[in-house]
Amino acid sequence: MSTAATTRAVITVGTFDGVHRGHRLVLQRLAERGRARGLESLLVTFTPHPLDVVRPESAPPHLTTAYEKEQALRSCGIDRVEVLPFTPELARFDATQFVDEILRARFGMGELLVGYDHGFGRDRSGHAKVLRELGAVRGFDVIDVPPVQGRDGTPLSSTRIRQAVAAGDLAGAADGLGRPYSLTSRVVHGDGRGRTLGFRTLNLEPVESRKLLPPEGVYAVTASVGGQRFAAMMNLGPRPTFGDPSIQLEVHLFDAEGDWYGQEVEVGFIRRLRDTQRFDSPAALVAQLRQDAEMARVSVARGIGLY
Repeated sequence: MSTAATTRAVITVGTFDGVHRGHRLVLQRLAERGRARGLESLLVTFTPHPLDVVRPESAPPHLTTAYEKEQALRSCGIDRVEVLPFTPELARFDATQFVDEILRARFGMGELLVGYDHGFGRDRSGHAKVLRELGAVRGFDVIDVPPVQGRDGTPLSSTRIRQAVAAGDLAGAADGLGRPYSLTSRVVHGDGRGRTLGFRTLNLEPVESRKLLPPEGVYAVTASVGGQRFAAMMNLGPRPTFGDPSIQLEVHLFDAEGDWYGQEVEVGFIRRLRDTQRFDSPAALVAQLRQDAEMARVSVARGIGLY
């Protein structure tokens, strides 16, 4: 079979959930190869996550929403991101069909970069050996990118980072991501109770249902809003002292005043301080919040310079 009529791009393919350190190495190499060959560097990714379509009953929660992934990819230095709708029809494509009809015919692939655990097409049949065989026939090169090791010496993966977040292991998650685990939401009006307690909070909209959250509790965090980043603490969970069982996202900024209603906030999780608990009185809660604030300030000061 002849090569694609026009070779335009160096490509990598994947969901890139979390855009972790291993993903970033692939994207760095992608950008380098594109510049070296005078071709566009292109990431082909999907929405929704393929497992949400193929095996929804066992699909994992997401480290990044579509918007969060888009924002994370902006700093990766590649020329373009193409997001394909992952449909049942696309799920039936085998590796050869995906290479021919999508990567070559639509995007003009001249070279393909693959990570250590790469696979696409039906049943992930497009692994490195199959892709090299296809490349030899169709005239494109396949470049392997080695894995990035985590702190325990094993290759990083989105699965391992999800496990760390779910267990409240924020240091482990940050090691894999190369930055604190985060969520992005919008400031909405609350009931004003934080102000009466002396701890005014930014009340955030609930995040998408598929977004993975750490365990309920009180956290030391950073909060980026209005072009500034603040040290802060966050309650993620119910408010049992006031008989409110609903899950709340409430962020108290340190040394900050402003009106941020309607604005977007990125919250970076630095350290889990304690479990959510019920106090006998608002006064007892305030006393604990003062202790939380002291610990949060120290935790953020120690952690903020690491990433």
